[in-house]
Order: sequence, then C-alpha cells, then structure tokens
Amino acid sequence: MPTEDRRRAGFKQRTRLAAAREQLLSAVTPHDRTERLRLSLADGRVVATELTAPTPVPNYDRAAMDGYAVRANDTVGASSRSPEVLDALDAGADCRPNGAVPVHTGSEIPDGADAVVKIEETEAVGNEIEVFAAVAEGTHVGPVGEDVAEGQSLYEPGHRLRPSDLGLLKSVGCYEIEVYQEPTVGVVPTGEELVEHEPEPGEIIETNGLTVSQLVDRWGGVATYRNTVTDDTSALRAAIQRDLTKDVIVTTGGSSVGERDLLPEVVDELGEVLVHGVAIKPGYPVALGVVQETPVLMLPGNPVACIVTAMQFLRPALKRAGHMAVEPVPTQSATLARKLPSEPGTRTFARVETSDAESGDERTATPVRTGGAGILSSVALADGWVVVPEDREGYSAGETVDVERWEVMP
Repeated sequence: MPTEDRRRAGFKQRTRLAAAREQLLSAVTPHDRTERLRLSLADGRVVATELTAPTPVPNYDRAAMDGYAVRANDTVGASSRSPEVLDALDAGADCRPNGAVPVHTGSEIPDGADAVVKIEETEAVGNEIEVFAAVAEGTHVGPVGEDVAEGQSLYEPGHRLRPSDLGLLKSVGCYEIEVYQEPTVGVVPTGEELVEHEPEPGEIIETNGLTVSQLVDRWGGVATYRNTVTDDTSALRAAIQRDLTKDVIVTTGGSSVGERDLLPEVVDELGEVLVHGVAIKPGYPVALGVVQETPVLMLPGNPVACIVTAMQFLRPALKRAGHMAVEPVPTQSATLARKLPSEPGTRTFARVETSDAESGDERTATPVRTGGAGILSSVALADGWVVVPEDREGYSAGETVDVERWEVMP
C-alpha cells in the first residue's frame, strides 16, 4: 500500500516538465536491433546505416527536351532568319557531323552529339532539319549523375524514411535496406474498476490502454496491449516484471497518492522512481521510473491527463529508444475567443476548438474545457491544445496563441 507519509504529503513539490523529461530521457538507451527490409515495407522506418548511391542517376547522358540531338558546332550562326540546315538521321543512329538525330525527353544522347535543339526551334523539310537557334555544348543534356552521383551519401543513420525517400533509393538500385527494429512498448492498464464492455455501476470501460497503444503505433513503435491488471501489489509487480524485455513499459492509472495508487511503490521496490508529480495540468500525478534499465512511465488514469502525459513523456522516450528524432508539434496560429486562465508555476495544456473568423483567414480558438481531466470527449472534440507556460497566469481574450495540433503528429 502507499505509505502513510506519501498519502499525507500529496504533491507539495512538483518537478518542472523540462526537468522531468530530462530525467526520463537519461534513463532511455537506444536499442541496437536491426533488420533488413524490402523498400515496400520500409516506409516510416529508421535507417540504421549510412546509405550511399551504388549507381549514378541518370546512368547515361539523357535528353532534357524533345527535339534533335546535334553537334553544337554545327548550329553556330543559326537564327530564325538564317537557319542552319542539317541532315535528318534515324532515331537511335550515331550523330555524324551536320546531322540531327530525333530524341525525346529522357532518351539517351546518341554518340557524337553533345547538345539538344528543342523541337519548337526546328522544322523538318524532307530529309533535312532546319535549325533556327544556336545551342552550346551541353544544352538540354542531363549528364551522368546529374540527379545523384555514384557514391553520394543519401541518408544518415536515424533518418526516418518517407515515400519520396523510397523512390530515390529504388532509383539508385537499393532494393533492401538495413533499418532499426521498431521499439517495443508494454502497455498495462491498471484499476480494479476497469472492464472491457457493459459496465455495471461503479465500473468504467477501459480506454486508456487502447488510446496509448494506438499512439505508440502512430509514433513508430510496436505496442503490446495487455489485459487490465487489478490494484494488487503482487499482480502489478508481476505485470512490470513480465514486460522488462520491452524497450519501454507504460502503465495507466494507479500513479497518484490514493489508497489504490500502488504503482510508484511497486516500481520503487523493483527499481527506482525518478520523478513523482510534475508541474503540468492536467497530468500532475504522472510518475517516471526505471527497473533493470527499462524505463517505466506511470501515466494517470484520467483520460485527458493520460493523453497529455503520453505526449510529453512517452513520445520522446519512444523516439529515443528507436533512434528517431523528436519532431516539433505542428502549430496553428489563432486568436483566443475568451480568457484562458492558468495556475502560475504549472504548465497548462488547454483544449481548444478552432474555427475561421468572419473577417477572413484569421482563426479563433475557443477553450473546450479548462478543467476536467476525466472528460475524454473534450479531447476527441478538440482541434488541439494551447500550452500556457509556467511563467504565465493564462492568456487574455483576443491574444494570439499557437494551437498544437498534436493528433496529426507521426
């Protein structure tokens, strides 16, 4: 059971968000597991070794325009009033002096040619081609390696692959690549009141584990969504020990200082609690620990607090474990429709809805609910949240704020 001292003390001292996150990340070690994947399976995966181009692109001199491949010297003096007349040669033929070989965009430049005259600057007259513009050597010719040089470095370890990256890799002849395996996360919902469906009075349908598992998948990890564990020290201990093979363990519920909030004591018994109580709202009862080198994130049971703390702690921990960069959350500027209060010394995540203002492209942000960490619909119906820093007592109506669109984050 929670110690009597901890229950009495509550959370008189709360760690600032940045300091708590730093302590957590210091306990996260990037794993070293890799695998080889076909390109078709590699979207969103993280490069494990430097990737260089084994072949150049293009691997031949190619025409950059539809027209005629020529020797540039044969076009000297050509103009609209005084065209140079060249012999019309067959497509695919070598380009001899005073000859013109038809080419199309992307086709190989024939031997002997060193430039291309655009089709609109020529006219075919019988077996001859009239050229109305002089071209210099290399004009409208894409040389070998113009796009990618042989041996060119393409991607460093840690780069998360996008569809355009896969196209580039295929173009240089890379069909399989070495990537880091996706980091693994054990997701353990806790609480004797939780059920999967058809709750009786006093029971609640379990949603936090599902939400967190889906967030893990979106953020580039592999979640193992466990069955709910009741508020029992032995059961919680066994659940933590079961998932020590994972890169990260996440629990939901049981992280505060009540009679049934047993997880911090269990983790401290098995390892060490690094942080318990963070100066954020919602989500202050979050606890962060480590057991046998496996980071353990104990997220609050209130649904909104669970989501906020997952964003602030689980996402960066997962990214570090999997060698991924933590990208900033996309933001959208908006004008507050009404006052947004905040507690000094606490970082507040206020859910808002955004809409276009009547005056034009400017958007407005209306707080959905400034309290109520258990109201899941307030997140599901919001467009994002406004972060009020610790040194502010909120924002006034009419102020311009940044709305974090956290749900679109990879």
